[in-house]
Amino acid sequence: MKKKNEPQQVKVSDRDFVLNSAARLFREQGYDRTTVKEIAEACNLLPGSLHYRYKAKEDILVDLMRLGLEHASSAVYRAVTSVTDPVEQLRLGINSHLELVVSGSDLVYVLLFEWRSLRGEARAEMIELRDRYEALWGAMLRSLADVGVLREDVDQDLLRLIGLGALNWVATWFREDGRYSLEEIGDFVWRVIRDAVLKD
Repeated sequence: MKKKNEPQQVKVSDRDFVLNSAARLFREQGYDRTTVKEIAEACNLLPGSLHYRYKAKEDILVDLMRLGLEHASSAVYRAVTSVTDPVEQLRLGINSHLELVVSGSDLVYVLLFEWRSLRGEARAEMIELRDRYEALWGAMLRSLADVGVLREDVDQDLLRLIGLGALNWVATWFREDGRYSLEEIGDFVWRVIRDAVLKD
């Protein structure tokens, strides 16, 4: 049975084009101020054609966030599965997530800052999708605990929530020509986590 916000059968190429166009408008104007008509015009579609694909603007936002989380999960998964050492997996996962949030992607921006625009079932689905992504990080922390590297007094859930929140916030202040390079930020975050929660 289809979920309420699941899109109609849309070609992958059409889906990516529509969602990236919508993400650009949501980022420039905000979700609330962007109309379905404007999204359709940006995609060179009639409003009725867009309505066939997505019944409401909220459906577009949910699918956009779904696509953003698919990209995030794939990027982090590729990074961490390139090595077998749990400590190195966490370091690579942190760097991959940082690269994603400062990539300048409209999809990522909307994912980080517009999810609060969702209500009801759509918001619940977004939280479920977010939880699946966070489960990747939960698994990494459990791996560290299983091999005896993570300190026993560390609350893994709290570490995951605070850690991802801090990484996501980098998107609000990072600048390519700023004081700190992405490599310096990643190294600093890693040293803080290593010294605070990992055993010597």
